[in-house]
Amino acid sequence: MGRGAGGRARLVSEGLARRLGTTDAVVVGLSAMIGAGVFAAFAPAAAAAGSWLLAALALATVVAYCNATSSARLAALYPESGGTYVYGRRRLGPLWGYLAGWGFTVGKTASCAAMALTFGAYVAPGAARPLAVAAVVALTALNLYGVHRSAMAARITVSFVLAVLALVVVAGLSGAPESGPALGADRLGHVDLWGVLQGAGLLFFAFAGYARIATLGEEVRDPARTIPRAIGIALGITLVVYAAVAATGLRVLGSTGLAASPAPLADVVTESGFGWLGPVVGAGAAVAALGALLSLVLGVSRTVLAMARERDLPAALAAVDPARQVPRRAELAVGAAVIVLLLVADLRGAIGFSSFGVLVYYAIANAAALTLSRDEGAPARVVPALGLALCLVLAATLPVTSVLAGLAVFAAGLAVYAARRPRG
Repeated sequence: MGRGAGGRARLVSEGLARRLGTTDAVVVGLSAMIGAGVFAAFAPAAAAAGSWLLAALALATVVAYCNATSSARLAALYPESGGTYVYGRRRLGPLWGYLAGWGFTVGKTASCAAMALTFGAYVAPGAARPLAVAAVVALTALNLYGVHRSAMAARITVSFVLAVLALVVVAGLSGAPESGPALGADRLGHVDLWGVLQGAGLLFFAFAGYARIATLGEEVRDPARTIPRAIGIALGITLVVYAAVAATGLRVLGSTGLAASPAPLADVVTESGFGWLGPVVGAGAAVAALGALLSLVLGVSRTVLAMARERDLPAALAAVDPARQVPRRAELAVGAAVIVLLLVADLRGAIGFSSFGVLVYYAIANAAALTLSRDEGAPARVVPALGLALCLVLAATLPVTSVLAGLAVFAAGLAVYAARRPRG
């Protein structure tokens, strides 16, 4: 026991380097939130919410704001790697932290594979899997050189993607034919509350990238000040971008056309008379997928590090490279797991539980924030209470297959947790 405790103390003392400022943290969050999802998320959301897509976006924004506020206050109090895994353990108990970490790690590992495949499909559909594996290898290697270099790469991808989205909005607003579907007319349909809720759940998944800022809490300078500010800025920018893209898509394609489109942003520029921008939109989607993959690998590896420190995952994964001060083993393990998924799994349905897992993750974050006192920086009580309630509602209104897959993943996690607990 003495040797084990000493080993644990040694591993925990090996902290990560605080190299990220506010701009770096904002960019990491944006690379996750304005990732490949913005090029595809509006089609399924429009299929659910119809002409009330903007209402679904507004509801998703309210949920995101509540979750971001709770996460920011908790991250300022516990500036460690791991995000809600850490907050759940500290405020609610080991089991709740474990469930948050399990859902995040399993769900986001599948999301990593999906983003890698998205990149491959946009670059060369016939060689999507080999390109996806190459992307995972390259970004994992980049992360091994330190979080600062990863943040620099995220700046480049975010800048390019924002430029592409700006072109899409300008093309849609300036070139849409007068006879095209009008946004005002498209809003006349009856409200389908269930559809709005389901659309909000699907859109919230695209907002959820601000968790990456919190999971990097151990690598941010002045975390009590930087993390809340970075989360707020990243969320605000993402809201403006998503609202502009959604309004443009509705104006040009209408809710029916938007819902039926496999590549809605490419269709927006084509229908607006700017078909020559199609390859630029495709390049934007490929770069966005890389940016999302980069931030996902960063976030998952930090959660793996935190879980390994508490022995919820193998303790060997808690080691920190002494030279570059990065969790090298955790990053390599995540990269290997993603590659295995790419080689053996059919990922078309494998990530259906990811939205469910993210909503459960933030439900636990809000529950943890409800336990904060005023001296600990507690937000107004209505914020985490509303966030908790809305997370649970949106999780319940997701497609049945997603809910069942999510429940199965958490049941498997509980079985692993029970098996690893000491008996007697």
